[in-house]
Parts: sequence; structure tokens; C-alpha cells
Amino acid sequence: MNPWRLLGWIALIAVILYGVWFVRTVTISVIIGVFITALLLPPFTWLRGRGLNRGLATTVVCLAALLVGGVFFWLLVPATVDGLGQLRDSLGKAVTDLHNLARSLGLDDQRLSQLSQQVQAYLSEQARSIATGALAGVRTAGEIVIGAILALILAIYFVHGGDRLFAWLIDLTPVRVRPHLRQAGDVAFGVVGRYIRGIAMVGLVDGFFIGLALWILGVPIALPLAVLTFVGAFLPVVGAFLAGLFAAVVAFVAKGWLVALIVIGVTILVQQLEGHVLAPQIYGRALDLPGAVILLAIAVGSVVAGITGAFLAAPVASVIVALIRNREEAPAPVHA
Repeated sequence: MNPWRLLGWIALIAVILYGVWFVRTVTISVIIGVFITALLLPPFTWLRGRGLNRGLATTVVCLAALLVGGVFFWLLVPATVDGLGQLRDSLGKAVTDLHNLARSLGLDDQRLSQLSQQVQAYLSEQARSIATGALAGVRTAGEIVIGAILALILAIYFVHGGDRLFAWLIDLTPVRVRPHLRQAGDVAFGVVGRYIRGIAMVGLVDGFFIGLALWILGVPIALPLAVLTFVGAFLPVVGAFLAGLFAAVVAFVAKGWLVALIVIGVTILVQQLEGHVLAPQIYGRALDLPGAVILLAIAVGSVVAGITGAFLAAPVASVIVALIRNREEAPAPVHA
């Protein structure tokens, strides 16, 4: 390739990336809207196959999703409030256990008092930082709300007429590149669909078994912890570890070391089941990436766009890898 042409492509890509970053709230909303569409499209397609028109099928699917979400929050909020109350009652015993453990490790009361003062000073400093950034926090919260509403609206539109929108966008491009763009779009959406549906299924299995174990052991906020496990599945490799660690900490505060160790054991067992049985069967090649590549992608995504970038890193990396693998299978260009 001509060096000047290569530089031109690099400059064009840089300008596009800058524009995408400048309107990142909209960009992230579009991506999340596509993810929601990937979850809602199978039941929509099933209803369409049963004779419902686009409008009615979209209405049924979206109302069902809203109903499931409403029931979910109705079950989650009271359980969280009650569980936090139990944790608050158990916190004194956990602090006493930690104090006894520290004394057994050779830390005297004076040293423990100094550490406590240092922790309090650090928390006070962080509180001042939070107060200073309150205005920025309000702005961020506003962006999150606007982005969430936009993502939901876009998801409804994509379910109803996403194929028509994609065809319209393809028709705006030169004829010779349309087959390539059409194939790239099909590959990208196929990978995203398999990834989102697969990771949701794996997350449901993880959340169910870990939540069931926590409930049997009498750990408070078992349902919220199960939901956290489900959400953690959308952050491959890292999310499962963090969710399990948090569940173990809650189990320790509420029930002591023995229950915490049992929770850790159950979490490891469930993760092994996921890694060696569920994930290979459910994901297929939708997330056919080495663990090191996933970790690097998550790290880059978190640096570029914070926690949202971390969650989007794995599917974006999967799409890029799928497009690279399919580049040799692209149809021959059509000349006008």
C-alpha cells in the first residue's frame, strides 16, 4: 500500500475515534442498545414466525422484558434492605474476630489504634474529595440516566426495524464496498448476539448456584449477591473473582470464617463448572480469546472509558477478532 494512502487511512481512523469519544455517551448507548437487542431478538423472531406483525411482536417482547425487570427489582430491593440490616448487626462480631486475629499475629492494641486512626483519616480525606466532586457526580449521574433511556429506546427501535436501518445505511455506501460491509455487519452482530446470550446464560447458572448456596448457609443479601455474580459474568475472568471475593467477605462478616471458606469453595467449584463445561458449549467461538488477551482488553477498556469500557472490552475484542478471521472470506467486490 502507498505510504501516503496508509497515513490517510490512519488519520481518518483517528478522526473517527476522536468523534466517537467526543460523543461517547451516545456511542455507549448505541452499543448497549445493540446488546439489549441481541437478548430480545430471539423471542421477537419466534413471535414473528408465529404470524405476529412487527409492531405487535415488538410490543409483546418489550412489555414482557419490562415486566420481568419490574418483578426482579420488586424482589431485589426488600431483600437488600433486610440483608443490610442483618450485616450491620453482625459487623461488631466481625470486628472483634479481626481484632483477635490481629492480636494473634503480634499486633498490640496501640498499633491497632494507630491503624484505626489512619483508616479514619483516609476515609475523611476521601469524603472531602467526594464532596468536592459532587457537581461532577451529578453530571455523570445525569449522563447515565440519559444514556440508559436512550439505550432502551434504541433497543426497541432496533428490535422493530434494525434490519431495515442496516440495509438503509448500507445503501448509502459505494456499491463496491457494500458486500464487505454487509458481511462485516452480519459477522459483528452474530458474535455480539452469541456473546450476550451466552454470557447471560452462564451468569444465570453461576448466580443461581452461588445464590442457592448462600441462601442455604443463611448468608444475608443472598439474592443481591447472586445478582452481583450474574453481573460479574459480563466481565470475563475478573468479574467472577471479584463477585466471589465480595460474597466471601459478606459471609465472613455475617457467619464467620467457616462459612466464608465454604462460600469460597462453592464459588471455585461453580467457576470450574463454568470454565470447563458450560462456557465452551455455550459461547462457541463468540468469546474464543485467550485469558491474557481478555485481561489486556479489559485493562485498556477501563483506561479508555472506565467501568463501562471494561464491560464492553471483551465483546468488542471478540468482534474485532471475528472480523479479522473472516477477512479472507469476504465476497468479491462488485464494480459499478
